[in-house]
Amino acid sequence: MVNPAFPARIRFERKPPLLFFMNTKNKIASEVKLEKDEETTGTAEEKAVKAKKENVMMSIFNKIDSVPSVGDLVEGKVIGVEKARLYVDLQPYGTGVILGREYISVRDIIRKINPGDSIAAKVVEAENKEGYTELSLKEARQAMIWSEAEEAIRNKTTLELTVQEANKGGLIINWQGVAGFLPASQLKAEHYPKIADGDKDKILVELKKLVGQKISAVIISALPKEGKLIFSEKSPEFKNKEKIAGKYKVGDDVEGEVAGVVDFGAFVKIEDGLEGLVHISEINWSLVEDPRSLFKIGDKIKVKIIEIKDGKISLSVKALKENPWKNASKKYKKGDTVSGVVIRFNKYGALASIEEGVAGLVHMSEFGSEAKLKEKLELGKSYPFQITIFDPKDQKMTLSFMGKKMSL
Repeated sequence: MVNPAFPARIRFERKPPLLFFMNTKNKIASEVKLEKDEETTGTAEEKAVKAKKENVMMSIFNKIDSVPSVGDLVEGKVIGVEKARLYVDLQPYGTGVILGREYISVRDIIRKINPGDSIAAKVVEAENKEGYTELSLKEARQAMIWSEAEEAIRNKTTLELTVQEANKGGLIINWQGVAGFLPASQLKAEHYPKIADGDKDKILVELKKLVGQKISAVIISALPKEGKLIFSEKSPEFKNKEKIAGKYKVGDDVEGEVAGVVDFGAFVKIEDGLEGLVHISEINWSLVEDPRSLFKIGDKIKVKIIEIKDGKISLSVKALKENPWKNASKKYKKGDTVSGVVIRFNKYGALASIEEGVAGLVHMSEFGSEAKLKEKLELGKSYPFQITIFDPKDQKMTLSFMGKKMSL
């Protein structure tokens, strides 16, 4: 059934918006040129009116140059909803539409939207086969959350948040649907567990007492790729963080103390008021499954500073070691038969290590299914493989299974 609130002119309009606006742009350009070519006679008032009209037309002309592209955030008014589609007026660019899986994923939100409401959305396709600009509410919301997080970091905004969970490294809190971590080392003195012998189990008992309580914290790091935020209660120290970080530069080797260990890496205290993150990918050239198996709170470790941005320091342990791919480039080439140990299964297949820090992917398509792959390959076992792709510069290698497991 057709929604009576939905305009027929849009319902049956199929002219591609980009083509429409290129035609409009050409029309405006012609009119502006015509105005300029006309003899500039008349009173001062008439000339002023002509100049104003030309400025308005050129303003429209310039806007049309910036047609939204994939990834852009746009805003428009809802025209209506019809047949599991939500249409948005994206003046002066045309009509946007939310449909398919995107519509289904946000239908609870769409039920609360009325014609005439203004909404922000992200462009996922500039022009589909029907001539509409396809939009995403979900992706727009995510992009806006991370943008707001970065703004909160810049403004040092204090947030009132409820502690959701606790682990031995700190507290789990949530902000706008994004999971956040507050390392124990970033707690205020009154919240920091005062355990004389540093027993982790006793520390966890104390941290759990904070679950359900509201705390005031600031965001000190946003990690969109990980979908995580890092918080601190120590806002006065955070305000001086950029100044303290200014004492260091990229490439410096420093010694620090492990202040917290999480599934995506380890926080290292460089000095009072300054911590850096060793991301799990920067711990070792070899695969690291769990940082907790390598570090514990209080460990003294050496790290290299690999990035300093907005007072945030990124650290690396593996950068202190020689890159194994450098030597591998002299030893191996495409087509070589090598022995590799299966170290991990993932959704693409199996990872096999041919030497410390140098591993390649054995693709699942070679076996037909995950079950058949695991019938042929076992974790920890050694097998013969042929190198099918070898790119040491990008640390990329693919392998092809050659047969039975090798005797050790």
